Amino acid sequence: MTRLDILDLAPIPEGGTPAEALRNTLDLARRAEDWGYHRYWVAEHHFAHVASAAPAVLIAEILAATNRIRVGSAAVLIGFTTAPAVADAFGVIAALHPGRVDIGLGRTGQRLRTPTPGAPAPAPAIVAGYETLYHPGAEPPGFSEQVGDVLALLDGAYEAGGQVLRSPVAEAAAGSPVWIFGSSAGESARLAGALGLPFVANYHVSPATTVEAAGAYREAFRPSASLAAPYVVVSADVVVADSAAEARRLAAGFPAWVHSIRFGGGAAPYPRSSDELSEEQRRAVADRTETQFVGDPGTVAEGLAALVERTAADEVVVTSVTHDHAARLRSHELLAKEWGLL
Repeated sequence: MTRLDILDLAPIPEGGTPAEALRNTLDLARRAEDWGYHRYWVAEHHFAHVASAAPAVLIAEILAATNRIRVGSAAVLIGFTTAPAVADAFGVIAALHPGRVDIGLGRTGQRLRTPTPGAPAPAPAIVAGYETLYHPGAEPPGFSEQVGDVLALLDGAYEAGGQVLRSPVAEAAAGSPVWIFGSSAGESARLAGALGLPFVANYHVSPATTVEAAGAYREAFRPSASLAAPYVVVSADVVVADSAAEARRLAAGFPAWVHSIRFGGGAAPYPRSSDELSEEQRRAVADRTETQFVGDPGTVAEGLAALVERTAADEVVVTSVTHDHAARLRSHELLAKEWGLL
C-alpha cells in the first residue's frame, strides 16, 4: 500500500486562537504517529489564519512531542529567508532529533525591495568571510541558487567570496532528505529532477497541473548520491466522516476559506459554512472544491488511489481542514483505518 502522510496547516478557525491551533497540531501529530502515518509535514503561510508561520520552530515542537514519525516542512518559503538560516535551523533540529527530519523547500515568497529615490547605496559588508550586499535595490538570489546553497551547506561545500564556509550546525542535517515542492511543470519540477531530489506535486494547490508537474520532474530526473530513481509525493485535500452527508457538512466552509486565500489576502479564519459566497465566487474556486476528496472512508480512499495511479506517486500526503478539531481528528483516523494503517 502506498505510504500515507499528513500535511498540517495548523488552521485557526472562527472563534479560535493561534495558541489553540498549535495545541491542536501537537495533538494531531501524536495521534497520527499512533495511527501509522509515515510523515507529518507543516506548511509555511504568512498573513493568513494559519498558525504554521514558522515551520522550523513548530517542527522542533512536534518532534519533541512524538517518538517515531518523520516530521518536516511543506515547505519552507525560501524567498522569505536565506539558505544559511534554513540550513542552520534544520541542522539544530536534526542534531536534536537525528533521522526523523525532512527539509521541504518551496519557491513562493520571493520579494524585491524598492530603492528609495535619491538614497545612496550602502557599501557592501563582509561578515566572517560571507559577503552580504546591503543594497536596497539588490535582487535576491533565485530559487535554484538558494536550493543549491542549502545543499552545499549541508554537504560542507558552501563557498562565498572565494572561500569555503562550513557550518558544523548545518552539517548535522546532512543525512536529512531535501524535498522540492511544486505546482506546475516549471522551475521547481525541473530543478528537483536535475538535482536528483524527491518531488512533491501540489495537487491540493493546482489540481489541473499535477500530472504535468510529475511528468516534467521525471523527464528531468538525473540520479544523485541520495536518490537513484524519481520519487514523487502527491498532495490532496480530504474530509472524511462516517457518512458522505456528514463529510459534506464538515467541508462546507472550504469554498469560503479558499476564496479568502485567493482573493482576500488569506485574512479570514476557517468558517463553518460558505453561505455568504455568491455563485460567481463559488465558480472562482471550483477547481479546488471539485477536486477535494469528501465522503465516507471508502469513497475517499478510492479517490486517493485513483490519484496515485494517475500520477504514479510513491506516497500521498493529505490535509484535512475542518472548523472543529475533533472532526479533523476523526477524518484522519477514519482514513488511516481505511488505508490499512491501523
